[in-house]
Amino acid sequence: MARWRQAIELAMSSGEIENLTTLSRSRSEQARRVQRARMLLAYRETPSFYAVGRSLGVHHQTVERCVERALAFGPLAALDDRPHPGKEPTITPEAKAWLVSLACDKAKEHGYPQELWTTRLLADHARQYARAAGHACLAKLVQGYGLQDSRPRGNQAAQGALLPGTA
Repeated sequence: MARWRQAIELAMSSGEIENLTTLSRSRSEQARRVQRARMLLAYRETPSFYAVGRSLGVHHQTVERCVERALAFGPLAALDDRPHPGKEPTITPEAKAWLVSLACDKAKEHGYPQELWTTRLLADHARQYARAAGHACLAKLVQGYGLQDSRPRGNQAAQGALLPGTA
């Protein structure tokens, strides 16, 4: 015969409760973090996975996993996703910073006739000069992509404005 499930005691400090309350009311925070904050606060009020799941419209196992993560890592760390398995990113932070600073510059400053970068021009420039700048990971990465500029060419903008369904 099955026995009753023991309620997990979730101990939180007043500062953590205040942070969770602020997060649960946030409209600019990620929805999954807001939902998990609501789960933890609701479970603190009513220690039942089923009741909390029913009140928030999620499965009781979702609530259970969130509470178990809060016990293992702390309530605020439980709001974030756990790291997923897979290959580590190959682009170094320095290479990202170099590419962003390059995109913020004007194309004219790098010897091109046009003033602004197009996606293709930026990719070509990064592919050509990334190794010289010490960012071989960018040179390899950009080679595999057939990047296209998203700007309308020629009279396409005017045609899209005149013909419905072609924009």
